[in-house]
Amino acid sequence: MRGRDLERISFFAVCLGLPLALYGFFVVSPILQAFYYSLTDWSGYDANPGFIGLGNYVALLHDPLFWTALRNNLVLAVVLPVVTIALSLTLATLVTVGGATRGRTTGVAGAGVYRVVSFFPYAIPTIVTGILWQQVYSPQGGLLNGVLDAIGLHHLAHTPWLGDPHLALGAIVVAIVWSFVGFYMVLFVAAIQGVPAEIYEAARLDGAGRLRTAVQITVPLIRDNVNTAIVYLAILGLDAFTYTAILAPTGGPDNQALVVTQYLYSSFATAKYGYAIAMGVVLALVTLVVSVGVLVPGRQQDVER
Repeated sequence: MRGRDLERISFFAVCLGLPLALYGFFVVSPILQAFYYSLTDWSGYDANPGFIGLGNYVALLHDPLFWTALRNNLVLAVVLPVVTIALSLTLATLVTVGGATRGRTTGVAGAGVYRVVSFFPYAIPTIVTGILWQQVYSPQGGLLNGVLDAIGLHHLAHTPWLGDPHLALGAIVVAIVWSFVGFYMVLFVAAIQGVPAEIYEAARLDGAGRLRTAVQITVPLIRDNVNTAIVYLAILGLDAFTYTAILAPTGGPDNQALVVTQYLYSSFATAKYGYAIAMGVVLALVTLVVSVGVLVPGRQQDVER
C-alpha cells in the first residue's frame, strides 16, 4: 500500500471513524437499549425482563393519564415559544432601536439597566425560581393575591392559583416565561446589533414606524435566531419537569398540570421501568417531530433567499 493511501486511511480513521464510534457508543447505543427495554416488562430489578413487544405502547394508548400529560406538554410547547419570544423580541427591540425617531439609532433611555435587570431571573437557579413562585401564588399571604387585594380586586384576592384545575397550568407558564424572557432578550439584542444601522435609518426615512420596522425588518433579518429560540423553548415545553415538579408536585388539581416527564418519573418510582421508558421513547419522537417541523421550513426559506 502506498504511503499516501495509508495516510488517507489513517486520517479518515482518526477524524471520522473514531468520532462515529464514540457517537455510536455514547448516543446511539443507549437509544437502542432504551427502545429495547420499552418492549419489556422490566421492573428495574430483574436481570432478564420478559419481552412483551408493543404491550407498553398499547397500554399508553389506553391510558387517559398519559394523554392528559402529553396534552399539557403540547400546550406548553406551543404557548411557551409564542409568549416568551413575543415578549423577548419586544424588549430587545425597545432597548436597541426603540429610542428616538431622529438622529442615531438607539434604544430607549436606560436601555443598559433594563438589559441587566431583565437577565436576573435567568441567573436564578430553577429550584429557587420554583419556590419563589410557589410563595407568590400562595393563597395565604402570597404576593399576587396581596397585590390584587391592594388594588381593589378583593374577589380575586383568595384565588388558589396552583390549586385551581383551570389556572394551575397557566400559572406554571407565567413562572417559566418570567424565568426565560431575559435570556432570549439578550439573544435577540445580540442579533439585532448585527443588523447594519443603515437599514434602520433607511426605514426611518421611508416613514416606517416602530411596529412596522420590527415586523418587516427586524424579525426577517434575525429569523435564524428566532427559529433557534422556538426549538429550544418547544423542547423546554416538552420537558418542563423541574417547574412542574416544584409548583405542582402531584400533577396539580385533577392532574391538570401533569406532564409526561412527571408521570414517567412516578412510573420509575413504582418499578414500572418498561412502561416509563416507553413514555420516554414517545416523548423523544414527539420532540424530534417538533424540532424538524420548526427547522425544516427555516432551512427551505434560507435556500430560497
